[in-house]
Amino acid sequence: MDKKNALRAGALAAGTTLMMLLMSSPALALTRDDGDDPGTGLSVIETLGLFVLAPLALFVVIAGLVMVLDRSTDRQPKSKAVAKRKTGTEAEAKV
Repeated sequence: MDKKNALRAGALAAGTTLMMLLMSSPALALTRDDGDDPGTGLSVIETLGLFVLAPLALFVVIAGLVMVLDRSTDRQPKSKAVAKRKTGTEAEAKV
């Protein structure tokens, strides 16, 4: 029974792969479509700037704004004992 399941899984994988290859074949076509008007290609420098440097710069700007505009005063991590004491005193104060 184990061989039958393996054969079935292999046939399914092969069929799926074949269908994906057949469906993606137009993506490899070299002929132009009607209305196709591609622009000029990007150089390596332009590509790196657009897809690497621009996102990094955007990340740095957003992180910098968050750090500069953050108004919280407590920057030290709290220990568990201090946090338990604080929640206990707050609970007693509410009663």
